Amino acid sequence: MSVTALAESQEAADAIAVEVVYATAEDQRLIPLNVATGTTVEQAIHASGILACFPEIDLAEQSVGIFSQPVALDQHLAAGDRVEIYRPLQVDPKAQRRARAREQRTRRAGQAPGS
Repeated sequence: MSVTALAESQEAADAIAVEVVYATAEDQRLIPLNVATGTTVEQAIHASGILACFPEIDLAEQSVGIFSQPVALDQHLAAGDRVEIYRPLQVDPKAQRRARAREQRTRRAGQAPGS
């Protein structure tokens, strides 16, 4: 085996398979890629090319996670990890629940007793 072939086989042995995912209401992408052992979440995101597909992604502002568990951008990846880039919330969930409760109270108050 040549030195080049040996080096390439060593690189392949040190590579791990991961996925980077992002979704909007209109589009979703799952990008599989092989990265070197020790690659961080941020490095995988950049290597995936997903930032070119979705220029609105701002890693300084948006949260990321692995399998629904929030992690830091400097988190090291393990084989099989799915890196998820989370979109900002459109509506505060607490405010939405309060509005629904207020609407239900208003509806109930408008109903006549026994109807």
